[in-house]
Amino acid sequence: MLRVPSSIQPGQFEALTIQRPGPDGSRSDESAMTFVAYRSDVYPERNEVFFEEHAVIVVLEGQKKFSSPTQELHVRKGDILFFQRGCYSMNESIDSSYRSLVFFVNEKPLKEFVGQHLSLFAKTSTPLPGDLILAFVSSPTFATFIDSLLPYFGQETPYRNELLRLKFQELLLHLLEIDRNGQLQAILWHIYQGQKTDLDYLMNTYLLKPLSIGELARLSGRSLSGFKRDFEETFQVSPGHWIRQKRLEHAHFLLRNTDKNVSEVSMEIGYESVSHFIKAYKHKYGSTPKQLR
Repeated sequence: MLRVPSSIQPGQFEALTIQRPGPDGSRSDESAMTFVAYRSDVYPERNEVFFEEHAVIVVLEGQKKFSSPTQELHVRKGDILFFQRGCYSMNESIDSSYRSLVFFVNEKPLKEFVGQHLSLFAKTSTPLPGDLILAFVSSPTFATFIDSLLPYFGQETPYRNELLRLKFQELLLHLLEIDRNGQLQAILWHIYQGQKTDLDYLMNTYLLKPLSIGELARLSGRSLSGFKRDFEETFQVSPGHWIRQKRLEHAHFLLRNTDKNVSEVSMEIGYESVSHFIKAYKHKYGSTPKQLR
């Protein structure tokens, strides 16, 4: 599974980063936030991608398919997508001319943005959308904003960092302007208030994804310690134990009700080693997968 933006490597993308001041006012690589990345070549036919931050994808040319647990979207030039943090499938082989800009929207500056523009959220009443991906159509002003950003690629200037910080705010304001149904506004307000994701929904959505406990904690809107505490209060077991047991139960179902072989089942439930899967399965069910069949 690709993890972005951390998997972005030099040469794969052209990227612009924003250096954010640390607690002492200094800037360092640790405080850098990937703001936007440009890509023109084509991914393999299908990829599982984990967006570590919320993301905005602007299609510049070509076509592309995205899917979430509840959606299947086919987008073209001029379409804009807002992705909440999470796992997605994407297919970029539809059109070899595909080009896009991907903006990464970190939660800390998001909260700062809402705090600076509370008057824009005073009448927020739209419920949170059920889908993880919001789709918008570009406007003339948004297209002008994108055109104004492109010259920054490959051009280092003394004030570029400060200008990009303004561009981050400009991006959000343009998105709110084309957010006709108020769904993005609801998401940003939810983030600002620090509301947490329901753990039962989260775990059933991402049970079979190869995510760490830390990544699940971030998806839930909690610190790692807060996630573990709330998880044990909800399920009466640790996250690691619950995940292992639920995955083995799913494997048991697959072995009894499908023709998938042991290796395929092991891979589907997130075990990198078939031998480790067999050992864990035997410990829970008293027999190996082969003996069951």
